[in-house]
Amino acid sequence: MNSDQIAKFRKEVWNYYKNNGRNDLPWRKTVDPYRILVSEMMLQQTQVPRVVEKYKEFLRKFPTVRILAKASLGDVLKVWSGLGYNRRAKYLHDAAVTIVDEHAGVFPREYPSLRSIPGIGQYTANAVRVFAYDEPEVLIETNVRTAIIYHFLTTKKNIQEPEVEKLAARVAVGQDPREWHSALFDYGAHLKTKGIRTNTQSAQYNKQSKFEGSLRQIRGEILRELHKGPSFIKELPFEKKRIETALAGLARDGLIVKEKRKWRIA
Repeated sequence: MNSDQIAKFRKEVWNYYKNNGRNDLPWRKTVDPYRILVSEMMLQQTQVPRVVEKYKEFLRKFPTVRILAKASLGDVLKVWSGLGYNRRAKYLHDAAVTIVDEHAGVFPREYPSLRSIPGIGQYTANAVRVFAYDEPEVLIETNVRTAIIYHFLTTKKNIQEPEVEKLAARVAVGQDPREWHSALFDYGAHLKTKGIRTNTQSAQYNKQSKFEGSLRQIRGEILRELHKGPSFIKELPFEKKRIETALAGLARDGLIVKEKRKWRIA
């Protein structure tokens, strides 16, 4: 990748963003690290249109990190319901409790401090630093990966993540971190709508299983049932063995507990 290729790529990304950028997304209108964290947790493995209204609803219920920290996990899961991957709600709640208890409700800015908070992984810590603090981290997710592979690694297979990260870091040099990543996310999403599917070339690629009949669906149905109150969980229309597997997973994730033979939200 030479300087001309980098310049051409940047121009294409910025031109697309200038004319088609999704600047109406609510998390693009804030630099509040709490709101950025909520959006990042919700956007993991979930499409943007599904997140927008749930993000607004969540922040109406839990407008600050202190209010979220004081809430029960059950209340958090109720609002989260419909997004799937409910352990993310627990991670977000755990993070809020730690930020309030150990950081006086103030979000850390430095990467090691952010990473030390339960529920905040490498990508999420970097995303908070980029979108809340405009720090020059490199974010690699499906849209960025699509754009980098499409422009610079078209013919390669089994592409390792460090190679994508190295290229992404090079094209990001000198760009405003917050705006550049917003532009790159939107450009990569645009490529995908045009039928470009380069992520299959990545060694990181894992095809998402169908939702219907999956353990994800069963887990969601169990939580919806338990929002009504403790239950034996016997009436769900799934095989008993799969229900037991889902219950065990939810318990292992700290989302539910069993008391007097009944299950309830933790």
